[in-house]
Amino acid sequence: MSDEHVDDDTGDRHDRRYPSAPHAASHPSTPAGWLAGALARPVSLVRMVPKRRRTRPEDPSTPTGRVVACHVYRDGARDPRAIHHTDALRVAREHHRGSFAWLGLYEPSAADLSNIADVYGLHPLAVEDAVTAHQRPKLERYGETLFVVLKTACYVEHEELTATSEIVHTGEVMVFLGRDFIVTVRHGEHGGLQALRSRLEKQPEMLRLGPSAVLHAICDQIVDDYLVVTEKIEVDIDTIEGSVFRRSTRPDASKVYQLKREVLELKHAVTPLAAPVRALTEPGVGRIPPRIQEYFRDVADHLELVTERIARFDELLSSIIQATLTQVTIAQNEDMRRISAWVAIAAVPTAVAGIYGMNFDHMPELRQVWGYPAVLCLMATICFALYRSFKRNGWL
Repeated sequence: MSDEHVDDDTGDRHDRRYPSAPHAASHPSTPAGWLAGALARPVSLVRMVPKRRRTRPEDPSTPTGRVVACHVYRDGARDPRAIHHTDALRVAREHHRGSFAWLGLYEPSAADLSNIADVYGLHPLAVEDAVTAHQRPKLERYGETLFVVLKTACYVEHEELTATSEIVHTGEVMVFLGRDFIVTVRHGEHGGLQALRSRLEKQPEMLRLGPSAVLHAICDQIVDDYLVVTEKIEVDIDTIEGSVFRRSTRPDASKVYQLKREVLELKHAVTPLAAPVRALTEPGVGRIPPRIQEYFRDVADHLELVTERIARFDELLSSIIQATLTQVTIAQNEDMRRISAWVAIAAVPTAVAGIYGMNFDHMPELRQVWGYPAVLCLMATICFALYRSFKRNGWL
C-alpha cells in the first residue's frame, strides 16, 4: 500500500510517513504544539479555500484567446457541431474527400500559433512571418502548403483634410492553404472575415471546391476594398485640386503632401500583390482547381484597375504639388508687388517732407502763404497718379 494519500477535493498529495511528533511540544494545548500541528497539516489550510470550477481554456462553443472561429465544411455545408481547433483537421479528414477545416486567428502570439502549427504541419518560417506581421504581400510554397500574405486597406472618414489627416489604415491577413484546411491569421482592427464566412456559407457550390475557394473569396474581398478606398480618395483629390486654383483661399502644400503619403501607403499595400495573384492564375501552383483559377483572373483584373488608379493618383498629386508651389510663388510675387507699389507711393511724401525738412533759408515757396497747401496738393496728386497706375497694371 502506498504511503501517499490524495485529497479528493484538491488533488494534493500528503505523506503518511511523517505524522505529528507525539511529544509534549506538539500538543495542541500549547502554542508551540498548535504551530507544529498547523505546519504538519497543510491540507487543512488548503481546504479553507473553496474549490473553483475548472473550465476548458479554449471552449469551442465560445472561442477565447486568439482563435476567433473554427469550423469544418463538407459537401459545401458547415458542420453544425462545435469542434475544437485541435480536432478540426482530424474531423475533416475522417469525412469523404472534399471536407476541410477553416480556422481563424486574430493576432496570435508565438505560443498560440506554434501549437496550431504542430497540428496543421505549418512551416516554422511561415509561422514566424505570421506572428511578426508587417510583411509585404507575397506567395510562398512550403511542401503541399501555400502561405499567402495579403494587405488589407480601410478608408478613414474625415470632415476636412488636414496636414495630419490619416486617410488609409492598413492591416494584414495571412493565409495557410493546405489540401484539407485553411488557416487565416488577421492583424489590424479592420478586415474581419466573419461577414465573408457568412456569405460563403450561402454559396455551397463554391465551398464544395475546397479551401482554395475560401482563398479566392478573401482575395476578392480585399481587392474590392481597395476599389472602395480608391473611389473615396479620388473625391479627396478632386476637392484639394479645386482648392489649389481657388483664388479665395491660399494654397496649402502640406495637405497635398499628406494625401500623397497616404496614397503611397496604399500603393505599398497593393502593388506587390500583383505577382502573387498572377501566380494563382497559373497552373501548377498548389492545389488550385482550374475553375478557381478563372476566378483569380477576375481578381487580377480588378487589382490591375486599382494599381492603375493609384499610379494615376500619384502622378496627379505630384502635379498638384507642383501647381501648389507655383501658386504659392505667384502669391508671394503678388504680395511683393503690392508692397513695392505702396512703398513707391509712400516714397513721394517722404521725399518732399525730407527736402523741406532741411531748413534752408532759400527754398522755393518757403515764405509764401499758399506754399504749405500747394505742397500737400502736389504730394496728393502724385500719390493718386501712382495709385491709378499701379491699379491699372494689377499691382494693387
